[in-house]
Amino acid sequence: MLTVDKQEQIRRAYFIEEKSIRAICSDLHCAAKTVRKALASAEPVAYTLQTPRPAPVLGPYHERIGALLAENATLPRKQRYTAHRIYVLLQAEGYAGAESTLRGYVAQLRAAQRRQAVYLPLEFEPGQDAQVDWGEAEVILQGQAVTVQLFVMRLCYSRRTFVMAFPAQTQEAFFAGHVAAFAFFGGVPQRLSYDNLKAAVQRVLQGHTRQEQDRFVIFRSHYLFESFFCTVGQGHEKGGVESAVGYSRRNFCVPRPEAPSYAALNAQLQALCAAEDSRQVTGQPQTIGAAWTQERPHLRSLPAHAFDCCVMRNVVLNPYGQVTFATNRYSVPAEEAQRQLTLKAYPFEIVILNANREIARHPRCYAREQIILDPLHYLSLLEQRPGAFAYAQPLRQWRATWPPIYERLLAHLQAREPGNTGVVEFVRILGLHRQYPADLLAQAVEAALAHDCAHLAGVTLLVQQLLHPTPNIAPVDLRDQPALQALAVHPPDLQTYDQLLSGGIS
Repeated sequence: MLTVDKQEQIRRAYFIEEKSIRAICSDLHCAAKTVRKALASAEPVAYTLQTPRPAPVLGPYHERIGALLAENATLPRKQRYTAHRIYVLLQAEGYAGAESTLRGYVAQLRAAQRRQAVYLPLEFEPGQDAQVDWGEAEVILQGQAVTVQLFVMRLCYSRRTFVMAFPAQTQEAFFAGHVAAFAFFGGVPQRLSYDNLKAAVQRVLQGHTRQEQDRFVIFRSHYLFESFFCTVGQGHEKGGVESAVGYSRRNFCVPRPEAPSYAALNAQLQALCAAEDSRQVTGQPQTIGAAWTQERPHLRSLPAHAFDCCVMRNVVLNPYGQVTFATNRYSVPAEEAQRQLTLKAYPFEIVILNANREIARHPRCYAREQIILDPLHYLSLLEQRPGAFAYAQPLRQWRATWPPIYERLLAHLQAREPGNTGVVEFVRILGLHRQYPADLLAQAVEAALAHDCAHLAGVTLLVQQLLHPTPNIAPVDLRDQPALQALAVHPPDLQTYDQLLSGGIS
């Protein structure tokens, strides 16, 4: 093959050094035809196959392979001939070659038949359209590698993009992503485009008609936007947000972001989205932020209150003071034990209500068959049954993480009080966690032990003093006010009291 370096050597030898073609052939060990080709043009000539390469084994089957591939156009998409299936058929017909050879030939035919997809360039009005999609990324949460679901919304005019991470693609996460995106954009687009995702679509009907989820219809009615669902399998109809998903994953999640919680991770992601305002997209006349400034007045105003992004379930309390949601059990305060309760599942929290009054709140668990307990929910039971203190599961879990000073307090109370009285007093002190921060309570317990007032009243007094310390009041300086210096509180004459007691004053 004639390389560009050799072509240059030939041309320099002929045109500059004025060597003959014969001399060049001798010096560079190449044919006269090669030299003449190099002299004809400085541009390299691509190699073209003059005659088809012989295929003694596969050649007799070329026509048969072409016919099978042509038949694919008339077959259902999931029941078409694959290269392997063609190989099996041809083997039965006498083909003795390798499957890899047949696969290579089928790939050549498909590449020759494949047409490059061409799409219309689109232009959007400010505030008119936005697109929504989900993506995945791996992050480091609390030191562990976790795959998160990225909710992405992109304004079509300004190209401003919002990204938020969730543990799962649930309907409540879908709604919460919208609410956060609307707040980030400062308004609601007139129309939103989606895939046919389950959070919004219950069933795909003919054309663009959809049977939508009732909860999605309520959500859309709250914000008064229009929805558009793409043709099944035609993701390019919302190509802007699909591109934004890939861009966000490459630029916001490489290297993998690290965060102690989803709240911290989403704060990072939102800061990165806001920083994109200074970027100018290729082919656009202004930055994303400048275009968004123009677009924002055209967005629909936010409603007076945000949508309650949750799923609601009626739940039944079990004998252990727990309710079940998605295979996981969550505790309820013993003093609020009612057979029928209501549970609201948010993307990151579980809220339990009794007649529309919140009685418990837990972090949401996405594992399965877990028991999520708040030990404070069981303290009233332990006051009544202090003998179960050492075996109560909620207290055993809490005891593994509480401050060491609590163990000293428990030992002190048990040594001072007979029977279970010390345990009851300890449980009542633990109940102060309902009112006061844990760190201040631990300091108050330590001070109570040091001052020998380790009981409920003493710990309560000390934590109040930590919350509201006595202020140091400086004395008033009256040196610049001579007229007021005579005004002072003089100490009493105690002899006067003695005279009064002895009857000396009339």
